[in-house]
Formats: sequence, structure tokens, C-alpha cells
Amino acid sequence: MKAEIKYELDRLMHRRAFLSKSSYALGGIALQHLLSRKLNNLPQYSSKAKRVIFLCQAGGPSQLDLFDYKPLLTKYHGTEIPDSVRGGQRLTAMSAGQSSLPLTQSSFAFKQYGKNGIWVSDLLPFTSKVVDELCIIKSMYTEQINHDPAITFLQTGHQLAGRPSMGSWITYGLGTLNENLPSFVVLVSNNAPVDQPLYARLWGNGFLPSRYQGVQLRAGAEPVLYLNNPEGYTSKDRRVMLDALKNLNEEQIQKYQDPEINEKIASYEMAFRMQASVPDITDLSKEPESTFQLYGPDAKTPGSYAANCLMARRLAERDVRFIQLYHQGWDHHANLPRNIPNQCRATDQASAALITDLKQRGLLDDTMVIWGGEFGRTSYSQGKLSSNDYGRDHHPKCFTTWIAGGGFKPGKVYGSTDDFGYNITENPVHIHDLHATILNLFGIDHEQLTYEFQGRRYRLTDVAGKVVKDVIV
Repeated sequence: MKAEIKYELDRLMHRRAFLSKSSYALGGIALQHLLSRKLNNLPQYSSKAKRVIFLCQAGGPSQLDLFDYKPLLTKYHGTEIPDSVRGGQRLTAMSAGQSSLPLTQSSFAFKQYGKNGIWVSDLLPFTSKVVDELCIIKSMYTEQINHDPAITFLQTGHQLAGRPSMGSWITYGLGTLNENLPSFVVLVSNNAPVDQPLYARLWGNGFLPSRYQGVQLRAGAEPVLYLNNPEGYTSKDRRVMLDALKNLNEEQIQKYQDPEINEKIASYEMAFRMQASVPDITDLSKEPESTFQLYGPDAKTPGSYAANCLMARRLAERDVRFIQLYHQGWDHHANLPRNIPNQCRATDQASAALITDLKQRGLLDDTMVIWGGEFGRTSYSQGKLSSNDYGRDHHPKCFTTWIAGGGFKPGKVYGSTDDFGYNITENPVHIHDLHATILNLFGIDHEQLTYEFQGRRYRLTDVAGKVVKDVIV
């Protein structure tokens, strides 16, 4: 009987040893796979950019009132847009029911600025002073005509929710530059009209590992939710708890071989380090008064667009890889002459200040600053048209985006639209092309930055996109 018991124990021990060794072997294979996949995503060209600050103007700014000067609209103001210009293009449900589509001049004057005489509206007096640093693309286009699919496409390269955001793709491909802060940080203005909603999926990781999702930095006493210790709980207590939790999670890894458990461990450890780094990054007390004057009067108001632009510079200094700002309120279907000046007052000075600040600190060369929305606006008025009142509907067929630094040509205007501001006439740039060009300047071939999910290899540019070489230094 004792011999039988000993035999059974030996058999179980051998079985456990075999399974244990097998789990290590499987873990080694998985690690090798992850490492090889990571190596495939490392820069494949010389990299000009190290980090991105994306100033997303959610709602669709009117390019015709800001950058795309069209004097012919003054001549034909109030007349029907010609069929030859419209060409049967799709209209939104809001415009489709109108009896007429009257062409609409801008209420605002334009002047030429900079070495190359770039046209800029008088709504943007501060941006006009930095045009020599900007690469202005007037020929952007997309297929998405409504806000949700359009901004989802701009952020993820696909109109349907569920894909990783651009910030997630870039941090997945290149990793982090700062171990004490997230590689992807999100800031949302609290001084903007909320006309179109923003969803956390716009900065989500989709099917990529969870460490690549954006982390929202908020104004107030708790910049990152659930980061602070509970009352009566010290950092030492948290360290002991995290060590114990890590041991439990490592046992789970051995048992289930689930790579997401490693992501949880990494998330807990990052949160612990952020308890020291976040208070430092959000403390503006050491910023000189001259900096606040540069960014404008709102710069001292936490959560404002100006304060977020200043925060973006501080994050860039600390080598956060991808910094995403959102400013809502650009959806001007009516009352545009009264509403768009407010948007420009809230954003113009701080956007230009960010360019100036980065340049004087030597950061603009390898920091890419992107300004733009999900689509543009129509050259005809939606609804009532009067001498001092008009609105513009969504227009995906041509709109303007500008980029400064990070390898984009400064003082450059690329692409053009027709005299009515309705169609692209030269050098069209699809959103996929913009994404491909951004990745290229990070040293990445957009066709090689892939992730396999549900049996298919996905990428930010889906199955399209080409690098726009003429806008690269």
C-alpha cells in the first residue's frame, strides 16, 4: 500500500514538473513572439520626430473663414452654387431639404503673412505671426460626412468604433520615452461649447494591449482618477499591497498564460510612479509670468485650452510620446459670424504660443504639432443667409490642416481648392495619407506597423495611404 502511494506521489510530481517546464517553454515562445513583433515595429527610416501634440478642433472649423481665402465668393454671394461645381456630391440631411444652396462670402478679412505671403484670416492674429513655421495643407479630404464617424476616422483610421487610436498605434510601435508618465496623455478643454460629444474610445487602445490607451489628465485636485491614496493610506502601504498583488498576478500568469495580466501589472506600477510624477507635471507655480503672458489670459485657468497647451509643452519636455488635446465647439451650422470669433479667441493665442515656446526651447524640430478637425465646412450657407448671419454645413471633400515641426516643411502651403472652395484642384491628401506621412517622420513604414487580431493584420492606414513626400523636409 505504501509503495502504491509513493508511486502515485512520484507520478504527480513528475506531471507537475512537466507542466511547469511546459509553461515556462510556452512563456518563452510567447515572449520571443512579442519581442520579434516589437522589433518589426521599430523605426525603419531615419526619424525626424520624437513626439506629437495633436490640437484637435472637434466639430469641423470653417477653412473658408480661417485659411482658404476665396474672393470669388464675394462676387457670387447669395447666388446658387453651380451644378458643375457641386457635381452631385452627397449632402447632409440638414442641407438636403433646403430649396437653395446660396454661396456665402466670409465675414472676415484676409491678409498675407510671412515670407511666402500666406493668406490668413484676421480671426487668427497670433497664428498669422507664426505662419513661417507652419505647413498648411489645404487639400485634406475624407469620405465621412457626419461628426461621429468623421472624428473616429481622424483619430483611428476607420469610421467604426473599436480600432486603436493614432496615439495608441504610435506608442505601440515606438514605446515610451519616459517611464514615470504615460506615453499617451489626453487633455480636454473645459472652456469650449459642447456641441458634439467626445468619447473615450477616441483615445482608446482598441484591440492593442491596454498599456497603449490614452490617459486623460484633468483639471482639479485629482488630475488622474483613482491615483491618490485613500485617507490614512501611505505610499509604503501601497507598495506592500502592489508587491503582494504582483505575486498573485504572476501566479495567474503561470496558470493561464494570459498576456493581459502583464498589462495589469504594468498599469499598477505606472500608477504608483505617477503618484510622484503627476503632481510635478501639474504644478505650474514655477512657470514665469512671461510664460502665462505668452499663452494668454486663460493660461492660469486650469483645464482651459490655453492651460492645456502650456501643459502639453510641459509634457513634451518630459518626453511624453503622444499628447492629444481636444477643443469642442466648431460645429457652426448657424450664427457663424458670432460664434467663430469666440472659438478663435479661446484657441488662437495659445496655439501660436505653443509653437513659439517649443521653438525657443529647442523642441520644435522633433515635436510635431498638428492642428485640425474632422472635416471642413461648405461654401454655401445652411439655412438663413443675411448680411451678418450665415452657417456652414459639413464638407468632407476639402478642408485645411496645419502641422508645425517634426520634419514638416515650414512656411509651406500644400494643395489647393477651386475658386468656390468646394473641390480639390491640386495635391489631394486623404486622412490615410496624413497618417502615413506622420508615421514616416517617426521612422515607421505605415504598411509594416501591424497587429494581428481575429485572424487579420490591421494597421492605422487600413489598406490605403501614401506618404506625402512634398511636405517633408
